[in-house]
Amino acid sequence: MGEKGARLTAESTARAAQLVEEWQSLGPVTSKPMFGGHGIVHDGSMFAMVDSRAHVHLKAKGEHSRVYEDAGAVAHDRMPYWSVPAEVADDEDLLREWAKRAIDGLDR
Repeated sequence: MGEKGARLTAESTARAAQLVEEWQSLGPVTSKPMFGGHGIVHDGSMFAMVDSRAHVHLKAKGEHSRVYEDAGAVAHDRMPYWSVPAEVADDEDLLREWAKRAIDGLDR
């Protein structure tokens, strides 16, 4: 999700830890280092990523992706993840709603 060859940063690690704490109300949420950032996992399935710059990306397909696109999110070119616009990322409650949408759309 980040730049090719990006290294894990303290900023991305702190943001991932913050999200895991904030999203505990959504169920078993954990994170793990990957791709120079962190994958955020719900009950064993990855639904979000924090890149090396600490930007949040959420997984979405179908109707869920249209909601993200309508709000100004940008699709990743190779994976089903969408950037989170700043106005969403800065609003803890709204970001939790978007995270729940990503979890609800997981293929399990």
